[in-house]
Amino acid sequence: MNIKKAQKQVDDWINLHGVRYFDELTNMAQLTEEVGEVASIIARRYGEQSEKITDKNKDLGEELADVLFVLLCIANQTGINLQSSFDLKLKIKTKRDKKRHKNNPKLKI
Repeated sequence: MNIKKAQKQVDDWINLHGVRYFDELTNMAQLTEEVGEVASIIARRYGEQSEKITDKNKDLGEELADVLFVLLCIANQTGINLQSSFDLKLKIKTKRDKKRHKNNPKLKI
């Protein structure tokens, strides 16, 4: 996925179908709400909580896409090039964690 292209797609959608971006605090609250929905599905579907009958048809992929959409909105409205930030973070993590996880005895199968 090209993040820069995804940011443009979200911006185009906002300009075509929305009035404007919600303010940053509203989008932060939206992001928190969407992450909560993902957490709820994970806890019930893959964790030990029982799944409610009304939640059995919830689509995890759709909820993750909601998280991504709001995240891209926040990046757009705060002037963040998320592609550049992601690429840099991946380099940092690669350098920092190059052997860390492979040497972690807790992760051995």
